[in-house]
Amino acid sequence: MSLCAREPRVPADRLVAEMVPPPRFDSVRFSTYIPDPNQPSQTEAVGVLEGFAAGLGARAAGSAKRGFFGFGRAKAPRAAPGPRGVYLDGGYGVGKTHLLASLWHATEAEPELKAFGTFVELTNLVGALGFQQTVRTLSGHRLLCIDEFELDDPGDTVLVSTLLGKLVDAGVALAATSNTLPGKLGEGRFAAADFLREIQGLSAHFRALRIDGEDYRHRGLPEAPAPYSDEQVKKAAYDVEGASLDDFPRLLEHLAKVHPSRYGALTDGLKAVCLTDVRPVPDQSTALRLVVLADRLYDREVPVLASGLPFDRLFSEEMLNGGYRKKYFRAISRLTALARDAGRLVEGG
Repeated sequence: MSLCAREPRVPADRLVAEMVPPPRFDSVRFSTYIPDPNQPSQTEAVGVLEGFAAGLGARAAGSAKRGFFGFGRAKAPRAAPGPRGVYLDGGYGVGKTHLLASLWHATEAEPELKAFGTFVELTNLVGALGFQQTVRTLSGHRLLCIDEFELDDPGDTVLVSTLLGKLVDAGVALAATSNTLPGKLGEGRFAAADFLREIQGLSAHFRALRIDGEDYRHRGLPEAPAPYSDEQVKKAAYDVEGASLDDFPRLLEHLAKVHPSRYGALTDGLKAVCLTDVRPVPDQSTALRLVVLADRLYDREVPVLASGLPFDRLFSEEMLNGGYRKKYFRAISRLTALARDAGRLVEGG
């Protein structure tokens, strides 16, 4: 099959229903997180989050008879003064998403009263439902977890600041991960000073937890595997049931025709992604779309077998030194992990 032949349509109700931890993080728990003994901030984060989850359960028990709100859900307790959320800041690969998903699992509430999604998926939900409907849909939740929290433009800053403010007022607890502290969101990408009030407003909702460490995906592991030949990639694509096969430049062109909110649906049913002629990404818009696809493939544990250049040469030096550098390094890290997973698809790999 070919990803370029897919043009998925995703109804709004699917976007809401899929706001749960993705398959890679469906079974993670605090007990399965292995802190680096040389990084005490990792152990500290586990303790803080376990306490946060326990507090949500206690508040829920005390407000069980408060009536209903929105779509017939029990209304969340009104927030106490001070931060109503936790914000996990750290480099890529230190286990922030593992901890965020563990918090979702540890919070005592029905799945429909908890939401988990990336920042991109949250803004896409607003686009699909409309702002007021999104507020009504999420206001009855006990917890909203936002992964990969990064503000890329002023419009998103104002949108998310307003949305989260209304949700906090409704009593929704927040948890987020990012590579950037709340007060630094947007830095290097747009005129953040012009939107300082909104950014500071976002920061006020969170208690920031710094998580130090190196990328666990590369801790003690060999370097990324070298790309395979076109012949090896094509053979694997035909041998592996459920694998896709695409020319990398054509796939990049196709991604421009599919909204990023549909990239998850684009990968439905895939057991492997096979790519030929991997080459440097030509521009920043294309690069950011590829980052979203890499995240969805990683979430769904879809191995990526490729020919051409290795994944650490996808992005130019200018990109890696620019305002989106942390996104690009995350994509390289995740694609490298998926390339390792793909070794088993090649005979003798």
